[in-house]
Amino acid sequence: MPLKPYKRGSVYWAQGRVEYNGRPITKYIRKSTGSPTESGAWDFIKAFEEAARRRYVVGDEASEVVTFEMAVLKYKPKPADAKFLARILKEKPWVGKKDIRTITGRFIKNLGLELMPDAATDTVWRQVVTPMRAVINNMHDLGKGPHLKVKAFTERERIARDIERGKQSRRPRGYSTAEWMDKFCAVADPYNAALALFMRETAARIDQAVSLRPKDLDLANRRVRLKAQKGHPEQWVTISEEMMVTLANLHPKQPKNRNTGERLEPRVFGYATKTGYVKRWQRICKEAGIESLTAHEVGRHGFATELLVKQGRDPVTVAKAGRWSSPQLVLSTYSHADDSEDEIRRSFYTNREHPDTVKTSNY
Repeated sequence: MPLKPYKRGSVYWAQGRVEYNGRPITKYIRKSTGSPTESGAWDFIKAFEEAARRRYVVGDEASEVVTFEMAVLKYKPKPADAKFLARILKEKPWVGKKDIRTITGRFIKNLGLELMPDAATDTVWRQVVTPMRAVINNMHDLGKGPHLKVKAFTERERIARDIERGKQSRRPRGYSTAEWMDKFCAVADPYNAALALFMRETAARIDQAVSLRPKDLDLANRRVRLKAQKGHPEQWVTISEEMMVTLANLHPKQPKNRNTGERLEPRVFGYATKTGYVKRWQRICKEAGIESLTAHEVGRHGFATELLVKQGRDPVTVAKAGRWSSPQLVLSTYSHADDSEDEIRRSFYTNREHPDTVKTSNY
């Protein structure tokens, strides 16, 4: 009897023999797949059978198996990816037992959708596909596995996923305008007003902004030191005279670590983490009667739109000043149209020259 899954307790087991050309090539097998789902059990069986057949045909030397969990131990992930990989192995332990040669792009995408039923395809890609692909391709670089390519989720798959979870992904990004900033700062306390102004002027990311310490300020030379992020090295960034005065009037605060209660080193804007500002900004926006924007929308999106659309600066200069990798990225992602669709349509009928007389036909 060929290998088949069956439920035993909370997980599926496999029983039977591996067959090759219609005849068994192994003794009778009964072992746990480690999977709580039947589809996962079939994946385990497929990988097990492929390894057994390879061993039968070409011998033990060529059938050395590198499992996914073995590959993870050989990989040095970023902290965020390490967290994502740990979750995968904890919630789907049977995945760790899979031979990396049997892991396909389609398998990883389906795993992500199953693992994160309420997440958008972009989130699945970032938290499951990207780290798993990196682990497998690292083994390829070491000469111990295949190179894995994964096709992106299609637009149809993304929309179907959004319908399934009842929520739209890739919502249009907002951006800060001068009017928005005026209303925000009129309600905000000095620290949050300064934070918003600083991010919009420098295009700093929120983690770079909240990480600023007093020693990162060189106000005499009108510059601040931003930490390395997104492939860019630590660097000094010039600020305006107005921003220099604003920062000079802020007394650094020592935020508290909410987990340990420990006081951290002084921070310019008083926040300990990059999410600490969120609820406070939401309350400020509500009180000011303005759209609630994230720090990223206020900062980098506001910076790009102000310079490119409002002031008409050239994309190369804007990209360099905002530390983007290319002008194309600024134009395609961070700049936003100034006029509404209604204003565009009405422009066809406004500011036109009307002749004093109407020409008539010669006939």
